[in-house]
Amino acid sequence: MDDLEERLKRVLEECAQLREENIRLRKLLMPAQEKRLFQFSTEGETQIFESPADYVTNASPSSKKVNLFWNLFHGRDDVYPLRWEARKGRSGYSPACANEWNRKFCLKPKGKCADCQNRSLLPVTEEVIRDHLQGKQTIGVYPLLTDDRCRFLAVDFDKEDWQDDILTFQRTCREMSIPAAMERSRSGNGAHLWIFFQDP
Repeated sequence: MDDLEERLKRVLEECAQLREENIRLRKLLMPAQEKRLFQFSTEGETQIFESPADYVTNASPSSKKVNLFWNLFHGRDDVYPLRWEARKGRSGYSPACANEWNRKFCLKPKGKCADCQNRSLLPVTEEVIRDHLQGKQTIGVYPLLTDDRCRFLAVDFDKEDWQDDILTFQRTCREMSIPAAMERSRSGNGAHLWIFFQDP
């Protein structure tokens, strides 16, 4: 009987510790001040929107739009994936390379990019992001940084019950005070839910 009481006591103590940890983590997820509407960090620089004038809108200059986009979807900046489409309806993403399809350097179509000694991967620039936002090209992002951290999560919902699943996931995020943004997939047969971190 004493052993059972001791185990019950330990379980209750652990539950109390976990509740305290939940409260602490929820406080960390909440904004530091009520007036801070949105906050993000990049390379040690924190930007805070404190008034509606700070929001990026359709009328904002393109540099502000590019800055907002890059601060939200900030992954590796030394390389980015570029979307391609083949004649038979196949599509995908490959790392953007300065030597792609250059007959002097590129192994395509006989060889693979991963095996190429002449690969010259292109970094993310303001122009690359602007072209993406203007629809001139479609880029992706490599979210895992070189130090194995990331600045956001993207959850992909595309099974038969994807609509119920994403709404349940979003409701759970809301209940835990975790801001999450939902978007429809390119195909229309699924969706993504994005969670952005204040720090990597």
